[in-house]
Amino acid sequence: MSYKIDTIIFDLGGVLVDWDPMNLYKKVFSSEEKARWFLNTVCTPEWNIEQDGGRLIADAVELKVSEYPEYKKEIELFYQRWKEMFTGVIQTNIDLQQQLINNPNYKVYALTNWSAEKWDIALELFPFFKDFDGVIVSGIEKTRKPFDAIYQLILYRFHINPKNALFIDDNLENVNAAKRNKLNAIQFTGNELLAGQISEFNIFT
Repeated sequence: MSYKIDTIIFDLGGVLVDWDPMNLYKKVFSSEEKARWFLNTVCTPEWNIEQDGGRLIADAVELKVSEYPEYKKEIELFYQRWKEMFTGVIQTNIDLQQQLINNPNYKVYALTNWSAEKWDIALELFPFFKDFDGVIVSGIEKTRKPFDAIYQLILYRFHINPKNALFIDDNLENVNAAKRNKLNAIQFTGNELLAGQISEFNIFT
């Protein structure tokens, strides 16, 4: 590489913490098949991500209940029992995050799609979210990945040169959007250690 990486930008869900609505709904429904149907048809990813973009949870629930009144209780559970969607943390990646934060050669930020109304709870659940040099939360900013605006926002707010920054996300669309905004970017899939993935960028050398 012709540019030295001095900034690391982490996604949170899927990179530092495990989050999956199935963790909740397999307890709500009698079969995994029914739970998957509900999450593919009723409380879909497309519906949920609008809350990450700033839509109020109450408005989102009202909208969905009007569409599927027979599932009112199950829809309301999506945010009432939201904590149960987490299975824990990805410890090897948290260890890496902490190692980077404690290294004076790097600035470490987070860029996350997250409902503004759930962010304070997230900080309680995962105190290491407070350790970043800065965080951009989509729901607070009223824009989200993969829209260009949120990438430009983090670059502007924290005075980041994209050529010197590495962005890490589990979502390929978000990774490609980062590259479109001139950031170095990799997709974390869990198939290999993140520390090994970032080694090609000469981190810690």
